Amino acid sequence: MAMNTSVEEEIVHEYEGFIGWVLNLMVTLGEPGVGVALFIETFFPPMPSEAVLPGAGFLAYDGQMNVWLAILWATIGCLVGAWGFYAIGALLGRERTMWLVEKTPLLEIGDFHKAEKFFERFGGMAVLLGRCVPLVRSFISVPAGIERMPLLKFSLYTVIGSAVWNTIWIGLGFVFGPAIKPILVQWSGLISNIVLVVIALLLLWFVVVRVLKIVRARGAQNTPTA
Repeated sequence: MAMNTSVEEEIVHEYEGFIGWVLNLMVTLGEPGVGVALFIETFFPPMPSEAVLPGAGFLAYDGQMNVWLAILWATIGCLVGAWGFYAIGALLGRERTMWLVEKTPLLEIGDFHKAEKFFERFGGMAVLLGRCVPLVRSFISVPAGIERMPLLKFSLYTVIGSAVWNTIWIGLGFVFGPAIKPILVQWSGLISNIVLVVIALLLLWFVVVRVLKIVRARGAQNTPTA
């Protein structure tokens, strides 16, 4: 217990800001913390796995977690999150899911139709390949649930795609750990601020674009036809 506490204090002391918080979360919870972060990312895309997984690899390089357990727990987190979206599609069905999407602020029915067509075209491969595409990796589970894709097959494709994706990014953090550590020690505060600003700008851009589309669509509906 004392060893874990000293490790956590070292992380907090060495690394500042958002990066320090993410690393501290994973050190505090251990390898399961990587799974928790990936589960959150499924429902909150602004916290991308590309920003979390290399941190787990870096901690593995630094001897503070097992790289294979980190990959395993990251994949479990992805699978549990995918089951959540699969359940929404399976329980609500197509019409009620479409209604839910239409009533949810900042979601577009067009996104639902794109995911649906992608799944119809590629089937199980859409689930597998979609795990490597931001945003798609979350929503591709919905049409899979609507179509009642066999859960075992869905889970297998999700695990394979997620494991490959997680291994790549955790592996990058592990391999480049020697180069990353001195940079994080000196610049973690500045890098954290840059990451937060980028995330905030992307979120703002997403909201503005969606709001403008909604306003234009309502304006078109209210415009009298000749």
